Amino acid sequence: MKNILVVDDDINIGNMLEEILAKEGYQITRAYSGTEALFVLSSKRPDLILLDLMLPGLDGREVLPKITGIPVIIISAKTGVEDKVELLLGGACDYITKPFDIEELLARITVQLRNASAGVSASTLKFEDILIDTDSHHVTLSGQTLHLTRTEYAILKLLMQNPSQVVTKTLLLERLSEDTPDCMESSLRVHISNLRKKLRELNGKDYIEAVWGIGFKMKED
Repeated sequence: MKNILVVDDDINIGNMLEEILAKEGYQITRAYSGTEALFVLSSKRPDLILLDLMLPGLDGREVLPKITGIPVIIISAKTGVEDKVELLLGGACDYITKPFDIEELLARITVQLRNASAGVSASTLKFEDILIDTDSHHVTLSGQTLHLTRTEYAILKLLMQNPSQVVTKTLLLERLSEDTPDCMESSLRVHISNLRKKLRELNGKDYIEAVWGIGFKMKED
């Protein structure tokens, strides 16, 4: 079941979207502010995000650049072409204005989820000078091939899919269990330690940092 994160502080609109999308077979997660949306994304990776612009705290424009690897449809009352162009160039996949037609919104969601599914095998993940070809599972660092175990590859892939976010240990184990059921909480730190060592051996740089008591993230300069 595809999960959609609805980020909107208007409770009535959020309730309406949740009811309609649930009837269409989607699982819904709600957030009522930009800050809450980022908190949700620190432990959960939805398949698509419906993002309002006018939010308390961090607004939609501030949240959008912090979202990577997840299709985002902007829902806003702003109808100006400049607004749409700015947000589409800034990372949004689509833009729909309020008030919107439900059938049109559902169609746009379907298209974005279809595009996301079609693009998975051909996608390339990049963080600084680390490149992952998710089709061949080939990993390079500064042009040099990085030989990783299955578990190390799965960890690096998940962290690079969420480069600016802390990935919790719970989420790591949940996602890793799909590909590497041998990875348990007791061995997670060992796998990550080995991964960090392999990355560091190629150019002396540490690319992964631990966030005490929470999880891990890619280390940004």
